[in-house]
Amino acid sequence: MESERDEAVTEAEQRAADASTRSRVARSILQHGPSTANELAKRLGLTPAAVRRHLTVLDSIGQVTSREQRVYGHRGRGRPAKAFTLTDTGRGEFYQAYDQLAISALGYLQRVAGEDAVEAFAAKVTESVTERFHELEAEYPSSAEALVEALTAEGFVASLQPVASGVQLCQYHCPVAHVAAEFPQLCEAETKAFAELLGSHVQRLATIAHGDGVCTTHVPRPVVATMHPQHPPKGR
Repeated sequence: MESERDEAVTEAEQRAADASTRSRVARSILQHGPSTANELAKRLGLTPAAVRRHLTVLDSIGQVTSREQRVYGHRGRGRPAKAFTLTDTGRGEFYQAYDQLAISALGYLQRVAGEDAVEAFAAKVTESVTERFHELEAEYPSSAEALVEALTAEGFVASLQPVASGVQLCQYHCPVAHVAAEFPQLCEAETKAFAELLGSHVQRLATIAHGDGVCTTHVPRPVVATMHPQHPPKGR
């Protein structure tokens, strides 16, 4: 009987340890965006094999999904690595009652003060990113790079991905995703702020709030005016 109790305790401790490690793996993806098993192993001080075991469990319960890692430029031999990202279910593990409180508060604000008040609040939320952007702008060669750093510093975990027509600004985490799902004014205010900070028309392609894996905003390449030679006026 004693040995059976010891084995039960050991099994319970192992399950608790595994659950804790899986939580660390998921949180690392939440904070750093799509990650390969090797990247997670380096960040967490685990072996790639151990990370893959935990990713398999997270995938089986619908908290992570994977896709082939996008590689720009020359790709070496071998199969491309898989990048793992959190699903909406996985992100939901990190959201607590604060989301519901914020949704209730905004709902009350909407009822007593109207839509304009919600829009004004949404614009206010973007101010922290705007302020951080202006602090960092001089340190980066482009406004887009400064915006990425500002967003990451504010918890949005952003990056730039080149595309033929410009760049895509990707945000792998949204601290207000569940609230924005109820109040899209938050996403609209953010998109407007991006356009103002970058001095460019931008187009929101996807949002975590609407169930996409990544918030994606297209930033077109600046249009360069074509210089036409001036012809002297024709003589009479």
